[in-house]
Amino acid sequence: MKEFFELLKKFDLKGIFITPTSNGFLQFFRYAFVGGIAAVIDFALLYVFTEWFHFHHMISAIIAFIGGLCTNFLLSKLLVFNKNAVESRVKPVWEFLSYALIGVIGLGITELILFVFTEKIGIHYMISKLIATIVVLIWNYLARKVFIYKKAK
Repeated sequence: MKEFFELLKKFDLKGIFITPTSNGFLQFFRYAFVGGIAAVIDFALLYVFTEWFHFHHMISAIIAFIGGLCTNFLLSKLLVFNKNAVESRVKPVWEFLSYALIGVIGLGITELILFVFTEKIGIHYMISKLIATIVVLIWNYLARKVFIYKKAK
C-alpha cells in the first residue's frame, strides 16, 4: 500500500499502471482499474442488447460477459499479471481457458444474482448487475491469483 501512495504522490502513472510489480495491493488496484474498464464494456453491452436489440436481460448478460471477459483478460495480461511480476502456472492456451473457466463461474454467480434480484425480487436488471459485478470482481481476482498466477521468485 505504501508503494502505491508513493507512486501516487509522485504522480508516477507508469509506476502505477505499467511497471511490473509483485506488490499485491498495486496488483489489486490495477485489477480493479482494468475491471472497471471491462465493467463499462460489460454494462454497455448489457444495456445495448437489452434495450436496443430487445434481448432478454439474462441473454444480454451472457453476451456482455464475453465482451468483458476478453477485455479483462487482455488488459490484465498487460497491466496486472505481467510476466516480470508473476509467472503463469500454465501455458498460454490453458491460461486463457483457466481464465475463462473462472470467468464462467463468475458468469454463473452473475446470472444467479440477476435471477434472484431481478426476476424474484423485482430490482432493475442494471442494479442487480452492479451488485453482481462487485461480488464477481472479488471472486475473479482471488481465483485468478490463486489458481492461475503465482508470485515470481
